[in-house]
Amino acid sequence: MKTLSDNFLDIREAIRDLCSSFPNEYFQKIDADRAYPAEFVQALTEAGWLAAMIPQEYGGSGLGLTEASVIMEEINRSGGNSGACHGQMYNMGTLLRHGSPTQKETYLPQIARGELRLQSMGVTEPTTGTDTTKLKTTAVKKGDHYVINGQKVWISRIQHSDLMILLARTTPLAEVKRKSEGMSIFLVDLHQALDNGMTVRPIPNMVNHDTNELFFDNLEIPAANLIGQEGEGFKYILDGLNAERTLIAAECIGDGYWFIERATNYARERIVFDRPIGQNQGIQFPIAKAFTNIEAANLMRYKACELFDAGAPCGTQANMAKMLAADASWDAANVCLQTHGGFGFASEYDVERKFRETRLYQVAPISTNLILSYVAEHVLGLPRSF
Repeated sequence: MKTLSDNFLDIREAIRDLCSSFPNEYFQKIDADRAYPAEFVQALTEAGWLAAMIPQEYGGSGLGLTEASVIMEEINRSGGNSGACHGQMYNMGTLLRHGSPTQKETYLPQIARGELRLQSMGVTEPTTGTDTTKLKTTAVKKGDHYVINGQKVWISRIQHSDLMILLARTTPLAEVKRKSEGMSIFLVDLHQALDNGMTVRPIPNMVNHDTNELFFDNLEIPAANLIGQEGEGFKYILDGLNAERTLIAAECIGDGYWFIERATNYARERIVFDRPIGQNQGIQFPIAKAFTNIEAANLMRYKACELFDAGAPCGTQANMAKMLAADASWDAANVCLQTHGGFGFASEYDVERKFRETRLYQVAPISTNLILSYVAEHVLGLPRSF
């Protein structure tokens, strides 16, 4: 019987082959050292996988979000963590869809060749969180440059990226007709910005996710680094967020399958009271239910990808895919840990590492409650709750 996991077998087999060179021990050491999997990301880059969505005219593969999601899924299903590199997939899209011909010709071929990395996006702020329209970071135009002041938080992979997409307010909130207006997108050269108006403070965290707090004090950015039209940045960023949520849904699905496979294998092999524990329905049923939920979430992932690749509105499907996949993966993580019992807490089994990693997506990049609010208001027509 053909299943969803049989789709794009050529991509899946190639990613699995690459990941086989980075066994569990590699990621265990990376996690223990709180390090970045530089060798793994470089291997993905050299193989061209991180340039999957860059058009062929700029040196990429010209693939869609569907194929990109399969790449991310297989990395996680193989025991890795796509969080180390997924930013390049969706951040690049902002430049591709809204950048000028000069910007695209300058940066995209270098990104495709792996000479530049665009793995960071600066949106979230400590005082506004997901209330993006009230962000306080400002960009004031002065001659041929913009001056940036403000603060960002939970900004990932700064230390492993050359460029960052930055959202800042160019028109004060009080002066716009709609609160979503007056924000603009900039491309920041991180090497030039560091210690020249931008300060980075790493945030230690439970999942070894390279994330940081950024401080801007009169950082100057060339006006040529404005992406698209001034004041239209919020609209531009939404495209990238839909891609981000769909890709993370695929990563959660990859995690979910990893947990199911580990739980199933352990349940077959672990003998207690002279019988495999997988013979007990108390073990079987939770695993079977978790698998069913993963399969269902996978359908919504493919629907969101289909709409995105067709250029159709996909905000609802992207949000629902992220929520369903994150919930299913978290359920599978708990089932896997419970199946392993005490051994699930041992680092050598990898369950506790993956358990921590998949827990992140109950919170990031958007919380479940905000997704439910979105569906209630925009799909069901209920009154806005905030």
